Amino acid sequence: MNTYSMVKMSQRQLFLMSSSAVHGYEYLQHAQSDISSFLKKNNVSKVLFIPYALTNHDSYTEKVGKVLKRWGFECEGIHSSPNPVRAVNEAQAIYIGGGNTFLLLKTLYDQGLVELIRIRVLNHAVPYVGSSAGTNVATRSIHTTNDMPIVYPPSFSALALVPFNINPHYLDPEVGGTHKGETREERLIQFHELNDAPVLGLREGSTLLVDGEKATLIGTRPARLFYRGSEPEEFEVGADLSFLLKG
Repeated sequence: MNTYSMVKMSQRQLFLMSSSAVHGYEYLQHAQSDISSFLKKNNVSKVLFIPYALTNHDSYTEKVGKVLKRWGFECEGIHSSPNPVRAVNEAQAIYIGGGNTFLLLKTLYDQGLVELIRIRVLNHAVPYVGSSAGTNVATRSIHTTNDMPIVYPPSFSALALVPFNINPHYLDPEVGGTHKGETREERLIQFHELNDAPVLGLREGSTLLVDGEKATLIGTRPARLFYRGSEPEEFEVGADLSFLLKG
């Protein structure tokens, strides 16, 4: 491993949620304690929110900002800045919300932010919070998103903050269900017919917390890990998933 890789792995701070909305909780409430601890640990008082996964940027930023403000953090939408590149360069923390992953990634490319965000997070230890689509783009590629391709980004390659893929909103087949369409598990097995990257299926309420070279499953639900040519594995909350960071 070269020095550059060692620096990146030792500095990255990632909080990758399956979803911001979980049944039985208000918006983001399921992760309130963990997000607050994550931001405070990294001395964050103001968050740069990137609402590109939805089209109404003002409304989306207001929704997230109201919650963060109640928790004691300021929030600014990147779209309100006349210079998005400068906003990322000056950000204490970056939070990318959910919505449509294809729209999100295309807009990040259009704004020239993909490589910049990667550098800020991996080389300058800027904390990164992702939810749903924001978690998808934090990985190697968006090939394992559940979203419809409503726009066409120039590449499916994403921020590559971790060297594997994630499938947010992972769903288990309904016991006794009558639906005969492909299950999420079957879709991910099909992905592995042509791809080698491991895929971590995050169920609603689960989060992957990355602190340098350590990755831990936190939240309220177990996760399911898929490897090419192997049976899926279950990991309970609290599991050490640091081996996934070795690429």
